[in-house]
Amino acid sequence: MMTNPTGRVTQGQFSFLPDLSDLEIALQIDYGLARGYAWSIEYTDDPHPRNTYWEMYGMPMFDLTDAAAVLLELNACRQVFPNHYIRLMAFDSTRGVESIAMSFIVNRPAREPGFGLVRQEMDGRTMRYTVHSYAGDKPESERY
Repeated sequence: MMTNPTGRVTQGQFSFLPDLSDLEIALQIDYGLARGYAWSIEYTDDPHPRNTYWEMYGMPMFDLTDAAAVLLELNACRQVFPNHYIRLMAFDSTRGVESIAMSFIVNRPAREPGFGLVRQEMDGRTMRYTVHSYAGDKPESERY
């Protein structure tokens, strides 16, 4: 059984590590750019594990060759959504389809409410479990 002692949302790469600094983020961006990946920025206030489609901030950055430009957009997103989850995603289009090659969270709210496991009793002895996001208990504009 895997445990999460920090209680933080763990989605994407580097989730169990401490937050990356801007220098470390720039190194990851450079790594992706060296492989021809296109970067995009996404944000959400409800990081439910099944919520894979976050809101995109701006347009995907297909023609960039410098990590500073991606960091400029990231910092603009942080200013607009300081209390949201923000992630960077790198797309690999070398095979003719855009598949995600890298994805990691670069911004978190100060307090992460977490998730609960809800058990439902079904017919017979069947049990069904669902993950409930505590952030979803509040209206969208008041979650953080």
